[in-house]
Amino acid sequence: MDRTNSRLRTRVVSIAALLMLPMNAGCRQGKWTLWESYASRFIDGQGRVIDPADDRTTSEGQAYALFFALVNNDRARFDCVLQWTKDNLAQGDLGVHLPAWLWGKGNDGAWRTLDLNSASDSDTWFAYTLLEGGRLWDQPGYTKMARELMAQIARSEVADLPGFGAMLLPGPAGFVHKGTWTLNPSYLPAFVFERLAQADPAGPWRKIAESIPRFIRQSAVNGYAMDWVNYVPGKGFFPATHFADAKEPSGGSYDAIRVYLWAGMMDEKDPARAVILDALPSMATYLATHDFPPERISEHGIPSSQGGNVGFSAALMPYLKAMPGSGKALARQSIRMSAERDPESGLLGNRRAYYDQNLALFATGFLEKRFRFDARGELQLEWAHE
Repeated sequence: MDRTNSRLRTRVVSIAALLMLPMNAGCRQGKWTLWESYASRFIDGQGRVIDPADDRTTSEGQAYALFFALVNNDRARFDCVLQWTKDNLAQGDLGVHLPAWLWGKGNDGAWRTLDLNSASDSDTWFAYTLLEGGRLWDQPGYTKMARELMAQIARSEVADLPGFGAMLLPGPAGFVHKGTWTLNPSYLPAFVFERLAQADPAGPWRKIAESIPRFIRQSAVNGYAMDWVNYVPGKGFFPATHFADAKEPSGGSYDAIRVYLWAGMMDEKDPARAVILDALPSMATYLATHDFPPERISEHGIPSSQGGNVGFSAALMPYLKAMPGSGKALARQSIRMSAERDPESGLLGNRRAYYDQNLALFATGFLEKRFRFDARGELQLEWAHE
């Protein structure tokens, strides 16, 4: 690179860093445009979140929308999303049935639940958001529903791994086989379990929360998070594919990107934060010399040459902000976010992909100080402190 290009690049990075100052200044934020754009594009009038890639709905999408509605103090949309979820994913009662993870059009043309198995990451986000909605809006009904969900999760989706301890299974069925447990590191935001432990000290949440830093450290490969891992007692954690017929190889990609996101959003006073960040140094090292995050990390911890979607850049921004010496890498991801924002729709990326927007909502909402998680996992919201 010649000196002219080097100076230009340095100047662009410096300008981007200045442009990012409002995110960190603690000033009053205005309308959350990205959320409004997302809701307009992906949430129908019934409260159903639709992934346009296949016209299907997942419990993950419903849980995230519920959280963002709470962050935006949008009670009407919160109730709409919650009601659709209860009616269509939980057989009318979240207090009795964990939400099915997949809903859409069957081969016979009928719209219905396509897989009754639940996804524990969605379930814990539902419980967390209902707990915090009950507290912040003073609605005991939400709190009651959260506690009922927590009881179901504890019964159906928590296992005691021999030689390791309590851990969240990805769902009630299909993840324990022949002495091997299949787990997903991205299903474990530490602050969620800190809050659940605070609300239910007698439950398994404290043990899970205490195990998360050790789990992330032991399951990472060459300093990178993996999508899925197998645990074998006496041998430890190994990269794994989710299903036996999975087309994608094991490694880290669209699931694992959230591990960095959750780590970056942890409170500085939470001692688990430093342990988790120390277990995941390699993405920051990679981005010190590359413009875009890799789309995939191999099972051996080697980044691919293909860059990930803009949602990857968004997800890594809180992580880079938390990693010392990563200011320029953070600024480069901010530049990409700005460059790939569609001024007409307000969404990110050429494909305006549903998953990218979810990652960006978490990242920008956090960086703009619309929300944060304190050391106990409690949700701190801008509107609640006005």
